[in-house]
Order: sequence, then C-alpha cells, then structure tokens
Amino acid sequence: MSPGRSTPKDARDGAGGALHDAGSALRAARLQRALSQQQLAELAGVSRQAVAALEAGRSEPSLRVAFVIADALATSVEELFGAGREAPEREAEPLAPLGEAGARAVVAPVAGHLVAAPLGGHAGVRTGFVAASALVSGARAVRPLTAIRPTLVVAGCDPALSLLETPLAHLDPPVALAWHSCGSGDALDLAARGLVHAAGIHVRDAAGRYNVTAARRRLGGAGATALGFASWRQGIVLRADLAGRVAHLGDVARLGLCVVNREPGAEARALLERACGDAGVDLADLPGAASEVHGHLEVAAAIGSGLADAGVASEPAAVAFGLGFVPLTEERFDLVVGPGLADCPEVHALRRVLASPWLRGQLAAIPGYDIGPLGEEATLEAERGRPARVRRPRP
Repeated sequence: MSPGRSTPKDARDGAGGALHDAGSALRAARLQRALSQQQLAELAGVSRQAVAALEAGRSEPSLRVAFVIADALATSVEELFGAGREAPEREAEPLAPLGEAGARAVVAPVAGHLVAAPLGGHAGVRTGFVAASALVSGARAVRPLTAIRPTLVVAGCDPALSLLETPLAHLDPPVALAWHSCGSGDALDLAARGLVHAAGIHVRDAAGRYNVTAARRRLGGAGATALGFASWRQGIVLRADLAGRVAHLGDVARLGLCVVNREPGAEARALLERACGDAGVDLADLPGAASEVHGHLEVAAAIGSGLADAGVASEPAAVAFGLGFVPLTEERFDLVVGPGLADCPEVHALRRVLASPWLRGQLAAIPGYDIGPLGEEATLEAERGRPARVRRPRP
C-alpha cells in the first residue's frame, strides 16, 4: 500500500478495478453503520477528503489509515480492502420463493435477519432491469454481489412505493429501498414475521374502516405503528371502448367480458368478490376469473394489452394506461410498521421521506391520488381497534 497518494489511472485499470472494489466495500460498510463520511473521518482521526478519495477509488490507504478506518468500523483491514474476493454464501429469509440457483435477488438486513426478495418477472424489471445485490444459491441461501448496505424493506402493492427510492438515496447517510410487490395479506404476514420494515396495506374491516383492525389482528397491536401514505378510489378498470357500457359487475357478466384477477390475499381480489356478491354474480363463471397478476399496474397492463377486458385496480393505474374506470370504493393505504421496528434507523428514514415536500409533490402529480393521509402517524394500541393518536411529523 502506498502512503495515501493518488494512484494513476493506468495502474488502477491494470489492477482490474481493485481500488474501486475496495472503495465500494468501504462505502457499504460505512452506510451499514449509518455513518456519514464526516462522522467516519472523525472516528478514525482522518480527513473527510481522505475518506471520500478512498471510496471513489482515487487513492489507496497507508497501513496506518487502513487500520484506523477498519477499527472505527469494527471490522478488519482484509474485509474492507481485500478486493477481488468472492463474497461468502449467506443464509437469508426469503420474502417469496427465490427460484433456482443463479437467479437474481435483492438482500437487506431487517431486525437481525438477512432477507432476500426475488427479482423474477415484473419484480426484476421496470423500464429496464432492476439492479441485483445477490445471486440465489439455495432455497434459503444467497451469495451477495455487493456489500450489504442499510436498506428500507417495504412490502405492498401500491406502485407509488417506488417513489421512496429517490428521497431515501438523498439522505445523509443514504438508505437504499427494497420494494417487494405483493398483496396486503402477504405484506402483513411478512411484517408479522419481522421480515420487512413496513407493510403497505389497504384492508377494509366489517365496519368499513381501513387497515387498523387488520394490522392489530395480525401484529397484535402493541407496539405497531401505521404511517399514512395515500388514498385512492378502487374499482372496475375497463378497456377504453367499454367506458359508459359498464356500471357494475352485473354488466361485466352480461357482456361476457374476460376479467383479470389478483392473487389470493390481495384486497383488490376481495373487492372483486364482494362486488360480484352484490351483483348476484358467481365470480367463477366469469372468463379469466382463475387468472392471477400481482399489482394494480399489472391489472391495467393486462387490460391495456388486450389480454383481458376488465379487472379491479386503483384509479391511478387505470388513468396511467388510458382505460375506463368505474369506482366501487375509496380506500386508504397505510405503511404498517411492526412491533420493535418503529425506532430503527430505516424507519426513521421513512418518516423523514414521508414528511418531505419532494414526495408530496410527486404523489400529488399522479392523477387519482389523495395525499391527505401522507405522513400521519397512528399507534395501534387503543381499544376497539382505533388509533390511539394521530400526528403529522414536520418536514
């Protein structure tokens, strides 16, 4: 190791990017401990510029600097600066079946667990491929591709959850986002197992209230918190040429329309079943009733591409694809944080983002979203399943 001097570009290239790999490992270790560059510099007794140069791969540390930084991060010099080694296999708790060996996944720490979300199908692509942080090596084993970093893990079906990624990345220290798209029932199950920081749900109880009763029933209430996100109308999404010809599910059956359905446990599926019951329609008799897609946008995409004629999804999804929409109900979407996680750094980061003007502006710009609930916070320890208190954090 040189005594902290910059390394010429050709030397870095000739070393196969070893400095860049070591810098990435250093940055990941710093972020995992929720430290800024300045805070690490102060702990190690070096300058912030030195830390920045090491992370950017512009220099390599002297032995003294390597040891003091490793000591500040409670790790070894080999772990931080031993570039070019394959990461060891790690046991992980899967949020869903991970698939065959070699499949891509995202991994993140949650309350002492290492969790893994598969990146197959729609989960692995948006307008391009989603970056993986690990490869699957077994049913409960992964091999990280990069150092594990602080990550907010959220499960739920609202496509606007992806908007959390940008403001989380701009925090100091930054936090990554791992969004596992699934229905409300699956999201609550993952929260009950302590495998996600927040479960995004929109579940109606018998009295017509949303989320509190379901969260208390599944999480036990004590210590759980609901963070408001948004409200929207949910209803029948239709091919654009069918607008005006359908007023309820009875019309869907009368016209012999093919439906696209959601997975078991999704609130949209439950709403479709209730609407069929109200219209005196047997859901099983509708063409396509046995189909399953995951998410509001997937329902709209299936209809927009001509694979189905109708389905139940949110109004923002229908508007995004230029489809017809018949409202059935107005729903509230909350992010439920399980007991024991309300004070962890990732949830504190989520609170900051929910209070940010940036997120408020982005949500308000999407037709069909009501951002009135955004940032509201309710504890779930009161009697009769009602929130004990509600407050809105300051931006």
